Amino acid sequence: MTFADLGLSEELLKAVTDAGYSEPTAIQAEAIPPVLMMKDIIGIAQTGTGKTASFVLPMIDILANGRRRALMPRSLILEPTRELAAQVAENFEKYGKNHDLKMALLIGGVQMGDQVKALSDGVDVLIATPGRLMDLFERGKILLTGCELLVIDEADRMLDMGFIPDIEFICSMLPETRQTMLFSATMPPPIEKLAKKFLSNPKRIEVSRAASTNADITAFKVPVKARAKRETLRWLLRNDLVETAIIFANRKTTVREINKSLQSHGFASSEIHGDMDQSSRLKELARFKAGEVTILVASDVAARGLDIKGVSHVFNFDTPWHPDDYVHRIGRTGRAGAKGRAFTFVSEEDAEAIANVEKLTGAEIPVFGKKDVRVELTPEPEAEPEAAVEEKPRRARRERPEERSVEPREERAPRRDREERKPRAERPAREARSEREDRADRPRRYRDEDDAPVPAGEWNGPKPGFLDVGFGG
Repeated sequence: MTFADLGLSEELLKAVTDAGYSEPTAIQAEAIPPVLMMKDIIGIAQTGTGKTASFVLPMIDILANGRRRALMPRSLILEPTRELAAQVAENFEKYGKNHDLKMALLIGGVQMGDQVKALSDGVDVLIATPGRLMDLFERGKILLTGCELLVIDEADRMLDMGFIPDIEFICSMLPETRQTMLFSATMPPPIEKLAKKFLSNPKRIEVSRAASTNADITAFKVPVKARAKRETLRWLLRNDLVETAIIFANRKTTVREINKSLQSHGFASSEIHGDMDQSSRLKELARFKAGEVTILVASDVAARGLDIKGVSHVFNFDTPWHPDDYVHRIGRTGRAGAKGRAFTFVSEEDAEAIANVEKLTGAEIPVFGKKDVRVELTPEPEAEPEAAVEEKPRRARRERPEERSVEPREERAPRRDREERKPRAERPAREARSEREDRADRPRRYRDEDDAPVPAGEWNGPKPGFLDVGFGG
């Protein structure tokens, strides 16, 4: 099957061909025709399956006809993170280059003025995160009554981030006669409830079992002590034929520490996490995509929405707290039919988390062993060379005491003789002589040096010499 069999326009097919694609993925083949027929859709697909293009491509053809109105977007796409919203915007720019469509991106971390101006000019496609959209709506800068098409992407991630109440409010502000599409990698009960409430007789498309992992990804778990994680990570980076890698950690502080450690050991790495502003995050992503750095250390804010070709490895430095995040983390590799490898470090405190991951995916993750090593391990040295090496220092250690044993004994003997010859009567004489010398030096010390502290109210200056003069009896 080709994209031409899906009913897309010639202009759109040309843009798809220019982008280097000829055959649709499973989710694209099943979702595009019903979307073009204006049906509601529930799409369950793991990351890396081409899910974004499955709604972007038909939306471009649907919105090709119609006119824009100020402050009233014709379609709305809700994304959980800034990075994912920016990725969807890139898809619209790439595939919609032959169409006269205007797009606006509403995300936090950037100036609101340019976004409001774009809305005032009228847009066909509005891509937004719920937080920024709610801000503009409350300020009266946007009207949703003209929205004909709604896409809720990564719905399970929206649930994790607490956006479901915002989404329910936004849906209530939209016209009832609209087309709605909901995409999610997993379908927990709250998302099922949301779909029943706001979708009308939807077509359910499931190209893989919920919470399953990509068959193109070879996953391992690595039992390791918490204090040995960094050393293990460096060994794998050097010995597993890593081209580019993303390393995920549960905490932002851990992300910074890992990146600093890798850079100190000579790795070309950078970091991305929620404490960085949007421009800094986009800058680091651009460096990673351009190949300026080959390792990206990230928190879960970047686990979804990163569509970067050629990521050969994913490392879970920490086992994710939420089992669903495991699927999305390792989904950054093995994309578009490429092969990838994923390693999850499991310490003693991660036992419960990895058990929840294996329960969700329905399969036990194999333990990384010697048979999985990609490089030839250096053989252990033979016993004979070791014995030969050890003999030399042993001979040296035996010879040194023998060389020293003669001279010290010759020197110690006269010293004992001298001590025996000394009469004990001389010792009191030496002690008396040293006391007289101390008394002779004492006045000089008072003149030249500061005296010891004295109680308050007493003389604190230098002691005059005449005070030492006494009267004989």
